[in-house]
Amino acid sequence: MKISSIESILTGAAHNRQALWQYILQAEFQDSGVPVDQLIHRVEKTYQVMKQAARAGLQEDGKSLSGLTGGDAYRYYKRWQDGRSILSDFNAKAVAYAIATNEQNASMGVIVAAPTAGASGILPGVLIAAQEEFGYLDTDIVHSLIVASGIGAVIATRASVSGAAGGCQAECGSAAAMAAGALAYLLGGNHAQVMNAAALALKNSLGLACDPVAGLVEVPCVKRNGVFASLAITACDMSLAGINSVIPPDEVIDAMFQIGSVMPTCIRETAEGGLAITPTGLACKRRIFGIKEEE
Repeated sequence: MKISSIESILTGAAHNRQALWQYILQAEFQDSGVPVDQLIHRVEKTYQVMKQAARAGLQEDGKSLSGLTGGDAYRYYKRWQDGRSILSDFNAKAVAYAIATNEQNASMGVIVAAPTAGASGILPGVLIAAQEEFGYLDTDIVHSLIVASGIGAVIATRASVSGAAGGCQAECGSAAAMAAGALAYLLGGNHAQVMNAAALALKNSLGLACDPVAGLVEVPCVKRNGVFASLAITACDMSLAGINSVIPPDEVIDAMFQIGSVMPTCIRETAEGGLAITPTGLACKRRIFGIKEEE
């Protein structure tokens, strides 16, 4: 019952007449030997940490040690509170919570790396906002997180969730795929729509560079979490509308792996290319680490 592909999840759940979360949970039990009730309890605790991180990140005066980031989640949340956001309430809150969580990470706060620290805001941002806007119970969110974990497990197995291995497509792209699938499950999508939502999110992340300024998980990571929360919501909505990815989910994941394997190392978390070596990016690095310009 090893989960090795999206297709194996779809086939297994259909064969056993189970919800996606039930099949994924059973597969994890068989693989790890950890009892199902303990696995569920772990996910429940994980979601509580996610909520705490998102709320803690909504500080007006929060700043990272580098000074590169902080306070943007508060600014965006206040824009929504003031009724000035052009997004729906749900989408706007998802963006704010995603930024808040990643600002918590940049400030050395406690977060859940789902699937990584650099992409830690996307999944909780979408799910916390969905719970607030649509009234889901914590149990519903736990089930959706289990669905997200199955999607993430397949990506990690067939490709990677590491920016150093595959660029930010492997981090924010994977997180957006997990969030899109989890949201589609919450909104009542069928099994195929859930996985199609994940495919739509991931395919629109292909080729994304990982080019952190000064090598820190702050710029462009923090704001990228907010943008990719919206990407996940859009991918979910498209899937539920009946818009299908021509390329099946597993093939999208395989394509991400292929792209990551040929991606130059300078845009794979080395801070040797992209935004990291722009004049402003290099100036930030010199300021943070006290490097003289001639050096």
